[in-house]
Amino acid sequence: MNHSHQSFKNKNVLVTGAAAGIGAATAKAFASEGATVMLSDINPEVERVAESIRAEGGKAEFCICDVADPVAVNNLFATIDAKLGDLHVAFNNAGIDIETSKLADVEESVFDKIMDINVKGVWLCMQQEIKRMLVCGGGAIVNTSSIAGLGAAPTMSVYAASKHAVIGLTKSAAIEYAKKGIRVNAVCPAVIDTDMYRRALDNDPKKELAISKLHPVGRVGKAEEIASAVLYLSSQQAGFTTGTALPIDGGSTAI
Repeated sequence: MNHSHQSFKNKNVLVTGAAAGIGAATAKAFASEGATVMLSDINPEVERVAESIRAEGGKAEFCICDVADPVAVNNLFATIDAKLGDLHVAFNNAGIDIETSKLADVEESVFDKIMDINVKGVWLCMQQEIKRMLVCGGGAIVNTSSIAGLGAAPTMSVYAASKHAVIGLTKSAAIEYAKKGIRVNAVCPAVIDTDMYRRALDNDPKKELAISKLHPVGRVGKAEEIASAVLYLSSQQAGFTTGTALPIDGGSTAI
C-alpha cells in the first residue's frame, strides 16, 4: 500500500457498503492515505476487504450491518466507539437497486426495501455520525446518490426517488450543521464498472456498448474514480464545499 500521501493520517473513517465496488475502492483509498477505516456491509465479504487492506499495511476494522435496521446501526456505531473512538469522516454508500418495472407495476415490497436501505439507512447513519462529529468539533460526510437523483430514470422510478431523497438529506443537513464544522456532500455516479454491472452484462452482453454510449466519454466509470471524488470532498481541500451533489458521470448530465 502506497503511503506517500497521508492526507487522512490520524483520521477515523466509516465506509458503508464496503464489501465490493465503490465502497471497497473507497475504503482502500482512505486507508492508503493513512486513515483508520471501519468497513461496514451486510455482505460478509466485507471481512475479506478489511483483511486485504491490513495485508497492504493499512488500518481497517469491519462490522456486519444492515443499515435499514436501527438495532444493527446502533451496534455499528457502538463498535466504532469501542474500536476507533472518534469519527471524523463517513461515506454512506450502502444501497440497493432491485427495480426493473414501470412505476405502476412496482410491488410495494420492492418500494419498501429500496426506501429502507437507500433513504432510511442513510438517515439512520447520518444521525449517529453527526452526533459524534459534533463532539469532535466537525467532520465530513459524503453520501452516495446517483445521476438518477438528478433527473429521470425510466423503469427505476422508486430508485430515482430514493436517490433524490439522499440529495435532500444531504443539502438539508449541510445547512443545519454548516456553522458546526460538519460538511455534507453527495456524489452522483453514472454507470460504474462494478461486480453488479458485470453480472448484468453476463445476462445480456450487448448492453455494454449501449450503456457506454450513454456517457459522452464513451465508457462506463471506474470505482476508483468515484473514490477519488469522495476523498476530495472529505478532505480539507474541499473545506469551502458543502451541500453539493457532484455528478461523476462522463458528461451524461451535461447533455
